[in-house]
Amino acid sequence: MFVDEVEVKLRAGHGGHGCLSFRREKYIPKGGPDGGDGGKGGDVVLRCDHNLGDLVDYRFQPQWRAENGQHGMGSQRHGRNGKDCILKVPEGTRVICQRTGDLVAELLCGGEEHILLRGGHGGIGNEHFKTSIDRAPRRTVPGQRGEEGVFLLEMRLIADVGLVGLPNAGKSSLLNALTATKRPTGPYPFTTLHPKVGTVANCAERMRITIADIPGLIAGAHRNRGLGCQFLRHIERCSLLIFVLDMGGEEGRDPWDDYFVLWDELGRRGTNLLQRPRICVANKMDMAGAEERLAILRSHVSGVEIFPFSCHALTGKMALVDGLCRMVRKKNGTA
Repeated sequence: MFVDEVEVKLRAGHGGHGCLSFRREKYIPKGGPDGGDGGKGGDVVLRCDHNLGDLVDYRFQPQWRAENGQHGMGSQRHGRNGKDCILKVPEGTRVICQRTGDLVAELLCGGEEHILLRGGHGGIGNEHFKTSIDRAPRRTVPGQRGEEGVFLLEMRLIADVGLVGLPNAGKSSLLNALTATKRPTGPYPFTTLHPKVGTVANCAERMRITIADIPGLIAGAHRNRGLGCQFLRHIERCSLLIFVLDMGGEEGRDPWDDYFVLWDELGRRGTNLLQRPRICVANKMDMAGAEERLAILRSHVSGVEIFPFSCHALTGKMALVDGLCRMVRKKNGTA
């Protein structure tokens, strides 16, 4: 099960109450107040963990709370502080407050931490209120309540390159050919059910490029048709987009029409995806009629570099990897 969005109800720990106590020992008359302070409530802390791949841990346990602080005790004993509630989340997690809709936090790097909710301060015992006039105060301060709230945890993959294409265009096969991943492939639409990230290592360029693959888009995806619409957020962090086009025409589609369908759906997403640098991968070049369709595609699509590729024969792999390295360096300002 892949879970990239979940609602959680969180509560920090309450502070312990201050203690009302008086010192009573043999041979010590009128010992005076000795009530200790309450302990602080635990915080709710988000910790980014690069070993996690999704938010499935919070699907079946959506409520979490930190430990309350211990109440103060006599003999000026301070209550123990409550333990923090540490929630581990994957890289690229956004935290949105459900009440206001505001973005509260965004964790991108492994080891990064964010205190989401703070525990209440501990109360004050009566030992702090003794004066020369009031030698036996019966006044204390209760502990403060911890913060609480309902939040939406939303994961967005972090990758250099995002693969975009219609169903059965060969995105998963392309990812398998370029990286060491082994995504399931099949000759039917929506073989890909959830996003996946792979890494391309180019020893000559001393670069490692991460590629994100999402389920295929279809016309009307912005109206929640198909599967890819709900996963488009996973390519919003990508600095480069690859349009994967089927040159074999197996689904009865023309690759140039596919290009403009993808263009239109990304534009309707409304997240400036069309302003990202992009290239086209003319996939399935080993199919009959692919060369003729490639020539027509070049006449219809201008201003975008097109890389012929075959996942079956692995033709065009080096040229595509070199092109990706060149564009990523240019985007990062290291070209």
